Amino acid sequence: MTRRTIRIVIALATISIVGLFATQLYWMDKAFDLRDREFNDRVNIALRSVAQEIMLVNKDSSDVPPVRQLASNYFIVSTNDTLHPYLLESLLENEFRSRNLKTNFEYSIYDCFTDSLVYGGAVTLANEPIKETERPIIPKWDRDSHYFAIYFPEKSSYLIGQMTIWLFSSSILLVVIIFFGYTLWVILKQKRLSEIKNDFINNMTHEFKTPISTITASAELLRSGSLDNSPDKRNRYYQMISDESNRLKLQVEKVLQMAQFETSEIDLNLTSSNIHQLIEKAATSVQILLEERNGSLELHLDATNPEVKVDELHFTNIIRNLLDNAIKYCTENPKIIISTTNSKNGITISVKDNGIGINPVQKKQVFEKFYRVPTGNVHNVKGFGLGLYYVKSLVTAHHGTVDVSSDSNGSTFKIFFPYLK
Repeated sequence: MTRRTIRIVIALATISIVGLFATQLYWMDKAFDLRDREFNDRVNIALRSVAQEIMLVNKDSSDVPPVRQLASNYFIVSTNDTLHPYLLESLLENEFRSRNLKTNFEYSIYDCFTDSLVYGGAVTLANEPIKETERPIIPKWDRDSHYFAIYFPEKSSYLIGQMTIWLFSSSILLVVIIFFGYTLWVILKQKRLSEIKNDFINNMTHEFKTPISTITASAELLRSGSLDNSPDKRNRYYQMISDESNRLKLQVEKVLQMAQFETSEIDLNLTSSNIHQLIEKAATSVQILLEERNGSLELHLDATNPEVKVDELHFTNIIRNLLDNAIKYCTENPKIIISTTNSKNGITISVKDNGIGINPVQKKQVFEKFYRVPTGNVHNVKGFGLGLYYVKSLVTAHHGTVDVSSDSNGSTFKIFFPYLK
């Protein structure tokens, strides 16, 4: 699947999901409004019935007063006389139950003679009791008459609870969105892994092809007998075959070693070592490469206690890998500085270069297996993309840490090795 196809699929799927989600929200809002109107209508009918029954008890023949809704969950009903609280509570509870209004409510009675709310109470119709912390003070209604007020503190949650089918469908849609996101993540990850695999194969082929070609050409020349009378040239070609064979061997061992890291724990031979000596050894091994590039290497080994338990072979390879990267990813004359400092719990090694640098996105991936910092040409910088993965794996096996900071003037890798007992 091409990158363009993936982008089209992502765009269409995203538009579809957003459209579905927007439609779902629209209809949920409409459904909530409908439930709200139905609730208000049932409350109005119930309160008018309560008012009518109160008038019958008081033998009041006037018209049934209207129900006034002062807020979404606050209703007022006028009366022509005082009310008995227990009668009102009983009537309200019966009417609300008969109309399936199973939500908690609070009521209060206002007496115009004393200009005060003379009684208030709370009734539990739902499964959960009214929480004291949620019960507000019901305000007075600025009218010169007797009235009772009804307040529904849990109206919104009650209405939402009545929308089970909508909540279920929204949950299904949410699952679909999560699944879509996960599928998209898998597709992009597989695409990236495929690109990394192809890049690795291309570079591995290139790395193996060069020494194989050199060995083949040298062997053909030696077999032809044209060098029988030139011992020096013959020995040089023998040495060339040996060097290229060793190069192939090292490349194969590196790949096999990475595979071993994936399938089993890294076996370390930890010994108390002077890492300054190991750093100097690794620095010596890259001197020829630096001379070929007119580069320089400075050592600022300032740690006062350089004795750390490490696997000497792997530690030397860690430093060598960092130095190789510093040389390879420098467009001009490489300038490398290695420094060491002590801390309370261990020692920090810093490898600074003047290379092309690593941008923030690449920094997150630079320690992944097979990842190679793009240079515009897959063969411009040799390697399999295993060096920093090797560094990360070995440092972690030593219970240490490694991080990188970078800008346009180069990169700095810092490795911390703890003092192991």
